[in-house]
Parts: sequence; structure tokens; C-alpha cells
Amino acid sequence: MTDVNEEQVAELVAAVLAGRPERIVETMLASQPPEVRAAFTSVAETVAAIGLAAAPVAPSADLRARILASARARTEKTARKAILVIDMIKEHLTPGMPLEVPRAREIVPALQQRLDAARGAGVPVIYVVDEHDSGDEDLDGTEGWGAHAIRGTEGTDVWPALAPKERDRVVKKATYSSFTGSQLANVLDELEVDTLVLTGCLTEIGVLATATEALQRGFAVEVPADSQAGSNEMAERVAMGVLAIMPPYGPARRARLESLAAR
Repeated sequence: MTDVNEEQVAELVAAVLAGRPERIVETMLASQPPEVRAAFTSVAETVAAIGLAAAPVAPSADLRARILASARARTEKTARKAILVIDMIKEHLTPGMPLEVPRAREIVPALQQRLDAARGAGVPVIYVVDEHDSGDEDLDGTEGWGAHAIRGTEGTDVWPALAPKERDRVVKKATYSSFTGSQLANVLDELEVDTLVLTGCLTEIGVLATATEALQRGFAVEVPADSQAGSNEMAERVAMGVLAIMPPYGPARRARLESLAAR
């Protein structure tokens, strides 16, 4: 830790002893220079060594029960996943369209491979498609997004290279979250899903909104980096960074797993 002064070491010790969740620590360290990350690791290892050298203290009965319950929840049930393909439609992938997402075309090959692998493994694939009535206030050009994805037009079609297969599901939505005003929750309950793999675009809008609501509903959420597309790289990084520190809402997660286990 020769590149870190005593004041920085004290701050690192305080950070280690704060007991923050690992996902938050990783996000905090990601923007730090290599010497700070190395120093944090060294401090963490030193604190751990001191802790191991101390006499062990038995956990309370309540804490022990909570730890065991958490461990059982992780090991007794294999995750039941579904892949959501969000808004990979012509409206977003066709060059020159008003709401074109150029980066979305770049993820098509990786997403194709991911979907083929999922179908081969029996993982459900669900397409979530943005679709609006012509009178939808969201299409207001002054306050909304302007006319796009109008019901009955080609713009709402899934990009041909990613076209749904026979057993895939298609869910229509009209706003940011894939859950709002749609049948998605019912489909996921029918499929007995507890984990969502979110793909598609836009990462900082539809994917982030869907992920946030999914976490609040008790789903575990994964967003593969090679299968998501934002309006730009910075927007992707910010959205992915936010999701990296957000676990599922605990009570809703337990309720979902218990409900599925009872079926």
C-alpha cells in the first residue's frame, strides 16, 4: 500500500468495517484507480485475518435461523428462468426510423445465440413488444415520444432475425415497464418463473423500468451485457451499474419462492 497515504488507509478501513453489501462495494471500487482497489483488497484481507484470529462468538438463535433459511432457499430450488426480449422491433432497429436504436442491431447475433441456447434448454422465451393505439397520449409530439409502434403497423413487428418461434410467447405493452398494463405477470405465474433474464432495448428505459418492477415483485434479475442495447455506451453503463446493486425485494422474493414451492 505504498501508493496510499495514512488518511486513505483509515478511510479504507472504515469502508471495510461498514459492512456494505459486496455488490455496492464492487460498484464503488469500479471507478477507483488500481492502487486504491489493491489497497482496499489488502485492508479487507488484513481485517479478515484479525477477525479469524479472535475467539469465535456463537450467533444468536434468531440469526442462525435466518442464515440457515437463506442457505436453504438458495440450494433447495433450481432457478426457473425466462428470457424476456424487450422492444427488439422494427421501429427501433430499422435505420432511419424516428426512434431508431442503432446499438440494438449490434446485439442481434449474440441475442440469437442466447435465445437458441435457451430454447434448447427448455427456458421460456417471451417477447415484450411496444404497441400503441393511434390515440395514445404517449404519442403526443410535444410532450410524449411522437408517433411510433402504432398497432397494426409494421413498426411493431419483431426484427426478422429474432422472430419468435412456435413455443415463444408475445406480450404487448404500451409504456416503460413490461409489467404495466400487460399480461406479463400472468404469463410468468403460469410458467412458474422466479428469475428473469432481460435482453433488448433501451437499457436505460424499458429494460431498467422492467428490471426495477421485477425486483420489487420478487424476481431475481439478470441482464447479460452482450444482449442489451442503450441509446449510447454511457447510458448502458449507468443503467447496468444501478441494477448491479439492486437485489430483489426480500419479502416479495420469499413470497414468490414459497408460492412456487407450494405448487
